[in-house]
Amino acid sequence: MKNPNAVIRTLLVTEKGTRLQAANKYLFQVAPAANKIEIRHAVEKLFNVHVTGVNTMRVDGKAKRAGRSPRMGRTSDWKKAVVTLKAGEKIDLG
Repeated sequence: MKNPNAVIRTLLVTEKGTRLQAANKYLFQVAPAANKIEIRHAVEKLFNVHVTGVNTMRVDGKAKRAGRSPRMGRTSDWKKAVVTLKAGEKIDLG
């Protein structure tokens, strides 16, 4: 199993993520090569909770311009995971 800190990059704090927390779901940015089983084990080990489900999705990077230059660049593609916890459990965000 991979190092849990290498699998889970960051907890995503967004409007949608805040709404999902009411349903015991949390959003994480994860390593692009991580699979659902590795994500489940990493969250359980890092936060001492029981995971009941993991949904993953790949997010395409956006095209960006550098200042007023006509040259276009891209932000990196990344992977997002929605982790569902057992009823009554929470991840302390403080």
